[in-house]
Parts: sequence; structure tokens; C-alpha cells
Amino acid sequence: MKDLWIEKYRPKVLDEVVGHRDIIERLKAYVGSNNMPHLMFAGPAGTGKTTCAIALSRQMFGDDWSNNFQELNASDQRGIDVVRKTIKDFARTSPLGGTQFKIIFLDEADALTSDAQAALRRTMEKYSGTCRFILSCNYSSKIIDPIQSRCAVFRFRPLLPEDITFYLNKIAEAEDIELTADGIDALLYVAGGDLRKATNVFQVSSALGSKVDSDIVYKTSSTGRPQDIISMMELAISGKFGEAKEKLDLLLIDYGLSGEDIIRQMHKNVFELEISEFGKVRFLDKLGEIEFRIIEGSNSRIQIESMLAYFSLVGKEFQK
Repeated sequence: MKDLWIEKYRPKVLDEVVGHRDIIERLKAYVGSNNMPHLMFAGPAGTGKTTCAIALSRQMFGDDWSNNFQELNASDQRGIDVVRKTIKDFARTSPLGGTQFKIIFLDEADALTSDAQAALRRTMEKYSGTCRFILSCNYSSKIIDPIQSRCAVFRFRPLLPEDITFYLNKIAEAEDIELTADGIDALLYVAGGDLRKATNVFQVSSALGSKVDSDIVYKTSSTGRPQDIISMMELAISGKFGEAKEKLDLLLIDYGLSGEDIIRQMHKNVFELEISEFGKVRFLDKLGEIEFRIIEGSNSRIQIESMLAYFSLVGKEFQK
């Protein structure tokens, strides 16, 4: 791959960011006033937190943005030393180019240790005259309350299908790649609201040819087709355990899925089954138990076959 599309097509200004229009308007207001408080971006991966932080800095500082912007990944540098040295040294120096302040973007801030967060709290307060902080995290509950109270909190949601579709079509047009309708549906299913994942899977799929359809997407992303997952569960429920086991072998061997992958896809598609709500409740309860066993080290094939056997037993009750 010559270029990573997620970087090549990363929006340069806030108006180019897809989705989150309410958040974008609030950030543009900060650019218009040339001032901002400390910010905290919280939400799932791949929903635009880093992109918004960089686009905000670009618009706030113009050509000098890179001199007044420092990005740190807290999952790599998560101890108290990074706060005492790297962050403090950057925060205490004056901004360049006549700007009022600099920006430190602390990605994955929820990975900071409790000692590091305690030290960061004081640093944010002491150097707020010359530096603003943007904290990005997946779980805001892991950030201590004193830091949250110092920040304006922005909560990012998984991106809507139409926003992801718009972005993927934009890339397909620029790269001269034919992206079929079922290919888009497959990318949306694989991504689950994560635009970064959708873009990366699209790029990998495009390496196999100039046409990207659902077959290529599912193969390159090591994801089973939703209809195969649903068919496997329906066969088990109808008492055809042997045929359901053959479907399981297809997913494990031909698609190369792990036990956890299959369980998560079963969870995603169990709501599509034509069974009672109470039946879905029983299946979800069992899925949670099976996933726990697999994570704890049990044999995934045995556990999933046990799950299919449970589906068959419950399905027999439905038929009475």
C-alpha cells in the first residue's frame, strides 16, 4: 500500500468531517472566537475524535498549526513521568506565531494511570494560560472526575450508515474503484459504525481488483456472511444439528474465524431470528456464558458446538 487511505483522505477542516454536525458546529464556534476551554472527546473507536482534534487545530492556528500542536498517545506513554516531563515541558513554553495558546492532544487518555491523571489535573490548571488540552478516550468513566470537570465533554456516537457510505463513495471515486451496493452493505456490517475500520477494510479489499463487492469484503475482513451465521442458528433451532455443525466448520476453516468472532456475530444476528422475545433472551444469556468460557481459555469449537446443541434443545421446546 503506497498510502493509507485513512490518512490520505483525512479531513483538513471541520466542514469536511462526516457526521456529528452538532459537535462540528460547537467546535467551529471555538475557532470563530479564537478561544477554547480544555476539551474531552469520548466515544467508540473510529468515530472521528482524532480527526476533529487535528482539524480544529489546523483551523485555529493556520499554517503554524504543527508548531503549536503536540499529539501524544497515552497508551504508549501512560506513566506519571510523561506528565512531569513531556507534557509539562511543552505546556510551559510560549506559543509560536502570535497565537494565544498551544494544544496538547492526549489520545487514549483513559489508559493513563491514576497517578498520571492526578499529576495531569494540576498541570492543566497551572498552564491553562499558554496551553489547552484535548483528551480523547473510549471510556470517559476511566477519567477521574477532577479532570472531567475541567473539560467541555463531547460525546461521539457510532457513525450513521449514510455518513460512512458518503465517505466510502468519495474514496471510490477518487481511486477509480467500482464499489457495488452489496459491497457497501458488507462494509457497513463489518464496520459497525467505525469509519476507520470501514476505510481500512475497503483499502485491503481493493488490492484484489478494481471492483469491490460483498464476497471480497467478507473474505478480506475475516468476517462470516450474516446469512451464514443466521442459517447456522436456524438449522440448530430446527433440530438439524449436523447441518449446523457443517456451517460452523465452514466459518472456522474456510473463513478462518475465531471462536470469539463467531460468538459476536451470533450476538449481532440473533435478533434477526423469527423466535419469541423470551427465546432471544435465553439465547443471549447463553451466548454471554459461552463467550466468557472462550475468553477464559476453553476450547472454542467445543463451546460453540455446545451453544448449537443448546439452540437445538430450546428449539425442540418451541416446536412442542
